[in-house]
Amino acid sequence: MNFKHKYFFLFPGLFVLIGILIFPIIFVVRLSLSGWNSYNPGLDYIGLENYIKLFNDKLFLKSLKNTFVFVFWTVVPNTLIGLMCAMMINRLKNPYIAAFLLACFFIPHILPVTVVTQVWSWMLSKQYGIIQEFLEFFGYAKIAFFKKKQFAMPAVAIVTIWWTVGFNILLFIAGLKSINPEIYEASDLDGANSWAKFRYITWPLIWPITALVLTLQLIFQLKIFDQMYLLTAGGPFNSTLVVLQLVYKQGFQMNRGGYASAIAMVLFLIIIVVSIMQY
Repeated sequence: MNFKHKYFFLFPGLFVLIGILIFPIIFVVRLSLSGWNSYNPGLDYIGLENYIKLFNDKLFLKSLKNTFVFVFWTVVPNTLIGLMCAMMINRLKNPYIAAFLLACFFIPHILPVTVVTQVWSWMLSKQYGIIQEFLEFFGYAKIAFFKKKQFAMPAVAIVTIWWTVGFNILLFIAGLKSINPEIYEASDLDGANSWAKFRYITWPLIWPITALVLTLQLIFQLKIFDQMYLLTAGGPFNSTLVVLQLVYKQGFQMNRGGYASAIAMVLFLIIIVVSIMQY
């Protein structure tokens, strides 16, 4: 083959990029500007009508608020817990114990979301959950975690952090291992304490990893669907209804594909803008 035609090798990648990423985005944009539904399957152009209707929809505004509340409960706590656990594991002198602890934290991350939610549903069950036994032991009444407004969102957040923190720990440990130990040795000679080492050496040098973890967590949690759908189904009284659940409800239960696409596009734009600002 004549290697002067090197651009020929770009075709497979471009085909995948256009077919799997670009074309679906263009189609969703077109769908969001139409009145498509099960009764009117044609892509008749209605302009920005779906978007105008969207911002007058109290349920959409509530789902948007719930999504950002969930982000508040998960993104920063998940990052801080991951950083603290990574620093503790990184300080261990025995590599076997460090590897064992890292595996314990990371194993939940590789579990399917259905397994994770089922396990936590059993543990938090008001009838036979082991967490309820601890509450009774300390003199508290049993709590229906996923059926009470004040507990449902924090409960799903705790399940999410338990499930995903292992990935953050892995990233932070990689960042900590990349720091030259001679820098810490020099700080010891200068009489730096543990806090000074963290503030002036560790934190600045792992900030790129921290920014990456925060950005990834922000994207993941803005797209929350699985845990919320499986644990609370948006209840009680829509207190845990998030944006992607509303997309599913409008698109697949109410067959309003155009309106659901408009919701998806708004979430898509929010993720892009917030991720750029965060990074």
